Amino acid sequence: MKNLSEILQGITYTAIGQPADVRLSGIAFDSRKVTNGTLFFAIRGTLTDGHQYIAKAVEAGATAIVSEEQPVLSDNNVVSILVDDAQKALAMAACNWFEHPSAKLRLVGITGTNGKTTTATLLFNLFESLGYRCGLLSTVENRIHSVQRQATHTTPDPIQINALLAEMVEAGCDYAFIEVSSHSVVQHRISGLKFAGGVFTNLTHDHLDYHKTFAEYLKAKKGFFDQLGSQAFALVNTDDRNGTVMLQNCKASHNTYALKTMADYHARVVENLLDGLLLEIDGNEVWFRLVGQFNAYNLTAVYATALLLDQNKQQVLEKLSAMQPVEGRFDTIRSASGITAIVDYAHTPDALQNVLNTINQARGEQSRLITVAGAGGDRDKTKRPEMARIAAENSDRLILTSDNPRTENPTTILSEMAAGLTQALAQTTLIIENRREAIRTAVALATKGDIVLIAGKGHEKYQEINGVKHHFDDKEEIKNALGIKE
Repeated sequence: MKNLSEILQGITYTAIGQPADVRLSGIAFDSRKVTNGTLFFAIRGTLTDGHQYIAKAVEAGATAIVSEEQPVLSDNNVVSILVDDAQKALAMAACNWFEHPSAKLRLVGITGTNGKTTTATLLFNLFESLGYRCGLLSTVENRIHSVQRQATHTTPDPIQINALLAEMVEAGCDYAFIEVSSHSVVQHRISGLKFAGGVFTNLTHDHLDYHKTFAEYLKAKKGFFDQLGSQAFALVNTDDRNGTVMLQNCKASHNTYALKTMADYHARVVENLLDGLLLEIDGNEVWFRLVGQFNAYNLTAVYATALLLDQNKQQVLEKLSAMQPVEGRFDTIRSASGITAIVDYAHTPDALQNVLNTINQARGEQSRLITVAGAGGDRDKTKRPEMARIAAENSDRLILTSDNPRTENPTTILSEMAAGLTQALAQTTLIIENRREAIRTAVALATKGDIVLIAGKGHEKYQEINGVKHHFDDKEEIKNALGIKE
């Protein structure tokens, strides 16, 4: 139990009632999770407005309400707290409720369009291998040292974030690595957290369904760096022209990494094969098991972050060289028949281009590349024709298929993708809506030495159709199609 006044510290508000007199049993922004003594936050979401559920929250036992509009309360004993931004107030209150766990370990946030999951996961694995207890909040999974938790969002809500960070502190974690999505910055999910550092990977076309313009998307990413304190570090990729934008007005120490331009931490691709990368990184030639130029950036970012966190250079390189690829990120499967399959999460034009470039640079002259790709429903529609064009131009054969249609008609999504194809590209493209059938067809078309790329879903173990998630695992499906037994 905590006092309401204690939980409201750092929040500008107007109270109707006596906050110091109210004892709280918990905080919530979902009225279904309210019990006796809960502080309820009425949040305006993209689909619903929490102000509509205030009466329900009071009925369930809420003793105080935080809202942006003064509610009509049936119980005079319920305290009303008025704020300008309930989302930001929720984040600050969550930090207060869990007693600021982010200040009790070294928290590093990773943001950008592509590479967040790989960079965060590699950092977690690296620091664990260096002997530290660590936490991870990522698209694929949440980890509290050796305990794995399912992830539902790239960046969870503020209550979940602080609850997980508090568990990490309790478990004795020294470091935590978190993916910071653009949504989480705009929605103040990370407000109030104390970061030891922030990493910027890159910025390309994505999430314009939410942000509407690229300028707003860029502003959201920059918002993370604007929040960093003077004791933190900011590490940005200066091969991306938006990297230096992140550093503008950023109070943290400025640090850069790159492959092509001058930077504080520099790497060069010496050799790029389908089974690994040879990099020259800060004067050392090191073989890594990860593949592709995009992973050269990820590895350089991880290396630089580790050094900024006071780790030994040689130990870091030694441990990194032994790291396996992250699940669903250029995940390679080879069959006895000589066909190579690659499962990758690439779901943006830039990520798809990077994966296709990597395969084409590394594959043999006689091998063909057959790509299976789709696009998610209820998301940025403008990237659909571009992704289809990129996939067709860089593959010998393309099969367009359903991804996660969510509430959209998959036939419509496929038509919008196909609109990006010229007549010549359309002749090398098949449209097979059923994803399982599309994967099997790709394998049937492949012969010895060929490469089959399954793009878009990566680590996901489901396909969302009409709002319902059905079990579906690209890696499982490609193994079945290739006749590979576990």
